[in-house]
Amino acid sequence: MLIDLRDLHFAYPGGAPVLRGASLTLAAGERLAVTGPNGSGKSTLLQLAVGLIRPSAGKVVAFGQERRREEEFHEVRRRAGLVFQDPDDQLFCPTVAEDVAFGPLNLGRSRAEARAVVEEVLARLGIAHLRDRVTHRLSGGEKRLVTLAAVLAMEPEVLLLDEPTTGLDQANEERLTALLAGLPQAMVFVSHDRSFRGRLATRELRLQEGRLLS
Repeated sequence: MLIDLRDLHFAYPGGAPVLRGASLTLAAGERLAVTGPNGSGKSTLLQLAVGLIRPSAGKVVAFGQERRREEEFHEVRRRAGLVFQDPDDQLFCPTVAEDVAFGPLNLGRSRAEARAVVEEVLARLGIAHLRDRVTHRLSGGEKRLVTLAAVLAMEPEVLLLDEPTTGLDQANEERLTALLAGLPQAMVFVSHDRSFRGRLATRELRLQEGRLLS
């Protein structure tokens, strides 16, 4: 099992419980859709999986090991790429090429290797024309595709996608759906888009009252 979240409980400081015993598993080759009302904890679930926040109870098991401490999640974040719901939370370099190269460089790739990865990933997503653009001047849909490119450049084993089609026009949504359907990575994605879920998901869970229901 790649990801195994067991009986997770979580509440933000001063708030009511968001998760009340949520559990899910992700196996190789699965594309798991998570649905649920706004504010039900879907984004929280993805952040717990990679250790950006910690549960008050329950276990996070990733790639065969229980993860508790920050240093134990470093490996998880290398192997599981999270695409945030808001691209502005993820993009911080001056240009698109620099943002996409950041991960490969941090993983020890040479500058030449990182440049080759940038060219390949941007071409695959159909956004090579954005290579030298300033990231904060991109449209919302363009930013979303660039954040996905930055994650794919790190060649993760698992993709965690938070509302990946938000802000995309029909042509880019079609391109994204086809790309994701052709990827070998297992993925968990949060989406309100029923058509997108229907085309991509191999399994679906609904987050309701703090628990995941099939």
